Order: sequence, then C-alpha cells, then structure tokens
Amino acid sequence: MRIGILGYGRFGRALGELLHEAGHAYRAWDPGGGVPVECRGAGLRELAEASEALVLAVPIAAQAAALASLRPHLQPGQVVFDVGSVKAGPCALLDAQLGEEIPHAGTHPLFGPVSLARAERPLRVVLCPSAKHPAAADRVEWLFRSLGCEVLRQSPEDHDRVMATTHALTFFVAKGLLAVGAGAELPFTPPSFHAIARTLESVREDAGHLFAALQNENPFAAGAREGLLEALSAIHRSLAEAAETGGGEQLSIPDLGTRSPVLQEARDHIDALDQELVALLARRTELGLRAGRAKAELGLPVHDPEREASQLQARRAWADAAGLDAQGVEEVFRAVLRASRSAQGR
Repeated sequence: MRIGILGYGRFGRALGELLHEAGHAYRAWDPGGGVPVECRGAGLRELAEASEALVLAVPIAAQAAALASLRPHLQPGQVVFDVGSVKAGPCALLDAQLGEEIPHAGTHPLFGPVSLARAERPLRVVLCPSAKHPAAADRVEWLFRSLGCEVLRQSPEDHDRVMATTHALTFFVAKGLLAVGAGAELPFTPPSFHAIARTLESVREDAGHLFAALQNENPFAAGAREGLLEALSAIHRSLAEAAETGGGEQLSIPDLGTRSPVLQEARDHIDALDQELVALLARRTELGLRAGRAKAELGLPVHDPEREASQLQARRAWADAAGLDAQGVEEVFRAVLRASRSAQGR
C-alpha cells in the first residue's frame, strides 16, 4: 500500500520508519519542513494523488485546517485516517469534512517514538470505524496488522472514556508530581517510587507536548480529574482526622491477604519477573534485528567478535557491582548473544 503522511513531527517520523521496515512505500509532507529528501513529497497535492492511504499526523488543533487543504485533492478510492490521542472530536471532524464520499476512520496508536525506539511490544492500536465507511476500517486494520500491531475496535466515545481515566489522568498526576519536585534528582528512592519515576520519564520523553490536548479535547477528562481530586481531598481529610483521633485503620491500602504465604508470594513475584524478562528479551531481539538490517545496509557481517567481547566485559562489571556471580551472568549473556546472532542471520 502506498502511504502518504501529512505531518512529519516525532510521531509521523516514527510511523514512517515503521512503515519502511514493514515494506510499505511512503511519502511525507509537512509545511514546516524537516522531511528527508528520500521520502519527501513535492507538496500536498502530489502527496494526495500518489497515495492509497493518507495519515493525518498533525496536532488535533491543526486537523480542521489540514483536512480543508487536503479535501480538494482526495478521491473516493483512497482512505484517510488520523492518529490522534483523542477520538470523539477528530472522528466527528472526519465525518463532517469527508462525508460519505471519502472513506475514513479514526485511530489511536498506543505507542510513540520512545516506545518504538525501545522496541516495546506488543504494539496496540485502537481503531474507531466510521459508520459510513466500514470497508475503510478493514483497510486501516489490515495496514496496522501488517506492521505487527494488535488492533482493538472501539467507538470514539468509549475510547475517550477509557483514555480519560488512563492516559489523561496519568499526564495529570505526572504534571502534579513534577510541579512538587518529584522528578528532581534525588539521593535515594524506595522501590515503590521506581515505577512512578519511569512514568514521569515516559511522559516527559514521549509526549509531554500532548498535555493540553489530552485534558481539553477529551470530553471525559475534566470529569476524571474532578473525581480524582475529590478522592484525594477525601483521603487528605481522613488522614487529618485520623491523626487527631489516633484511628485510621480504614485508610490502609489493601494487602495481598491471607491467600499468599511467604513462599507463594515469592513465587508469584518470580513468575512476574520472568514474564518481564521474556518481554525484555523480545524487545532486545527486535533491537538486534534492527541492528542486523543496519549492518546489511553497510555490508557488515552479523558476527562482531570485538563488540561482543566488549559487551561481555561490561556485563561482568555490572554483575560484580550488583553482587552477582560474574561468570554466571556472562554465561546468560553468551546465550542471549547467540540467540541474537541467530535471529539476525535468518
């Protein structure tokens, strides 16, 4: 499928790389420039006429103007879809401006440039079909599945309702934590903060510029924020009352309960960690495949003994610093490197 990408910001660029890796030809155009010569369209008209599918990868606030400029160049045989993080408004806009003549659908890829660079998997996409164009949704779903994505169909309203209590609230909480200095350099942190720290890092690296759009364009975000603030205020009041009365048992966070003796709890945590390790190995394999393709383009062999020796030396040092058996850790990584070479050589 020939793809045209209108808008070449961070996500448009990342999507282009994903399309290229999957073997799809694409062209991109952005009025602000920044598109590499090898994939740059000559202009909006040329981009539209040369594409079977057009991706609207512009900020939500710019979608109306972008569609108005694009509309005169579109044909009924094409399909148009957006990739925004909010769906009710954009899907209504697509229906209004493209109507029954131009096939279209709304999508929200639940990944971004940083998660792609880290080879995080699985890649998931929410697809919001237009009632006027069910076949267009099928084409868009086929395209994303060809990129290795899992596709979930939802109505725009259902999508935004879920995103209000997940995506939007995550950004809201993260911004509040950053405002009180939670993201600053700290001399030490407990394990309970580590996951929050990763969330703060993800919000700042991947899509910090989305904050206002997620809060103001999602019709359910304000209600979700108000509900959270009310709950936090109630907890705050209860803590103050408990401090005065000496009570507070009702404020405890539910624990694992009596069903988990120490051994079962340890085994559960081990199983969870092993699942994380498998997921990390899958991500590492994907990055190894990416490195293998880069080596092939440069005419380099898959096996790089000097690089592998340096890797193993570094990992032995990490093991020593962590108080682990360096020889045992080296053996684990030798197996990982063998698997990586095998995957790159296929």
